Amino acid sequence: MALKLMYITNQPQIAQIAESSGVDRIFVDMEYIGKAERQGGLDSVQNYHTIEDIRVIKQAVQSAEVLVRVNPIHEATAEYTSSKEEIDAAINAGADIVMLPYITSSKQVEDFLRYVDGRAKTMPLIETPQAVAVFDEILSLPGIDEIYIGLNDLSLGYHRKFMFELLADGTVEGLCLKSKLKGIPYGFGGIASLGKGMLPSEYIIREHYRLGSSCAILSRSFCNVEKVKHIGIISSTFIDGVKAIRELEAECESKISYFRENERVVAQKVQMICEG
Repeated sequence: MALKLMYITNQPQIAQIAESSGVDRIFVDMEYIGKAERQGGLDSVQNYHTIEDIRVIKQAVQSAEVLVRVNPIHEATAEYTSSKEEIDAAINAGADIVMLPYITSSKQVEDFLRYVDGRAKTMPLIETPQAVAVFDEILSLPGIDEIYIGLNDLSLGYHRKFMFELLADGTVEGLCLKSKLKGIPYGFGGIASLGKGMLPSEYIIREHYRLGSSCAILSRSFCNVEKVKHIGIISSTFIDGVKAIRELEAECESKISYFRENERVVAQKVQMICEG
């Protein structure tokens, strides 16, 4: 099954280009509380999207789901509303999926699920060592629709030099396996255009297939609309980039099918031998 591709934007024209190119989810990113401090000055994206952005994107797209990352669980202050109020507003504005970031306890996920109350799909974002430590507790909570593993913050939490170390050392694989055993779909990390990135994205996409992942974020470098302003170039970047990803996925799927068929034949032959 093809990966559900997600792209972060609050620009309706870019959302429409992404959707028409085959992107499945438009990602509105409202997270900002504490983000700058914990990422220690790294060149990471901070989007400061708003509730109004959700409304605009919801009206702009036809079939793509609108995924909204809210802020970590928090109480109301003089500067911002409470998590419950923020989640209510996001859902009322059109969020199809709500993502909860920077989880440090299973209680936070429990509160999150209660606030959403079945009105949208839920996606806890596992991006702290604390969340990994209580991952079994999180998975046992009813009402989780998907899990996403955030490699940037998680690698910072583990003091790693490169986020994909967690893909190489089995950390991501362990989380994926636990999610799979619970029957909860999952995804991880971000992917650039094929051939791009310190670790070229084709290797990462193959890992998505090996691990049974169902979704992935298209990274800022896939199409950085802050640098590329020409709509024609943006459009061709999306069309060509998504097409190349889908072609690689077809190759991955054919190989998975080969091994699945072999597994079926082995089971059939073993049964015949045992019955004979």
